[in-house]
Amino acid sequence: MSSDLPCVAIVILTWNNSIDTLECLDSVNQLDYPNLRIIVVDNGSTDGSVDRIRRRYQSIDLLVLDSNLGYAAGNNIGIQHALALQADYILILNNDTLVAPNMINELVQAAEANPQIGMLGPLMYCAAPRDRLFAAGSVVRWLRGDTQNRGMFRSAEMLKQWAQPEAVDYIAGCAVMIKRSCLEAIGPFQVDYYINYEDTEWGIKARRAGFEVWYVPAAVMWHKISATMGIASPAAAYYMTRNALLFFWRNSPRQLRGSVVLRIMLRTLQTIGAWTLKAKYRNDHYRRLRSANWLALRDFLRGRVGKMGADVMLACGYDVG
Repeated sequence: MSSDLPCVAIVILTWNNSIDTLECLDSVNQLDYPNLRIIVVDNGSTDGSVDRIRRRYQSIDLLVLDSNLGYAAGNNIGIQHALALQADYILILNNDTLVAPNMINELVQAAEANPQIGMLGPLMYCAAPRDRLFAAGSVVRWLRGDTQNRGMFRSAEMLKQWAQPEAVDYIAGCAVMIKRSCLEAIGPFQVDYYINYEDTEWGIKARRAGFEVWYVPAAVMWHKISATMGIASPAAAYYMTRNALLFFWRNSPRQLRGSVVLRIMLRTLQTIGAWTLKAKYRNDHYRRLRSANWLALRDFLRGRVGKMGADVMLACGYDVG
């Protein structure tokens, strides 16, 4: 380990998904950066994940939680551990990712070259197909009331638009690196979100605290995309809808706040209407998606945050017994 280079702690949160986590760790094990600490936070797995991870990687810091605290709170446990290890940088890395060997080197070099950078992230490809982009930096579209991973699901040929490092609004949470000074200024993830939009707010908070958030295309990774909840699962629909409303209500410019939230609600109601009226959506999956969106609207209006309640879990098709 080189003491001349900044210490980078990689925090990987896992829950009942040891196959992806071990593949991620195998990838991390090939990184060529010499001053790393690897922290895996098991978020209350019940499928034997802990034993499988411990057997293959005995040298990592494995933190085992009693229950699933959610994405934000689970990662925050790893962040606090990284701070105790005196890490200079902390990389939040989803367990369903694979990284290029030089990714950390490229990120650290970019961060060290610009003292204004507080947060940064790599060029993100889809794991399958590997010639599809996932995110070339991410932006908040305040007037529309939505966010965008630039280039998402587009051909890698589109990358010429984003071939140079540059400042962006935020970095998608599947691989976001933060400087210790920035973290100490803005704090860890906001646990009210439970999962989704905590990464968006992190980037906005960093920028409003005077730091820059940068996309670094020379650093590369691949993302398997929603391996835990599923891309179009009812749970994903619930958290994305409720948390979009929560994020834009909390963070929009004051003069836009009401109109943006109304726009998101009307857009959600339009989707619910389509899923209700069109024959092709009359099946159990879309019935659950429709219920998840209704309950997301309800819970936002009632001020319910954090983990979904038992009533929402039932509507999404989960066993709460």
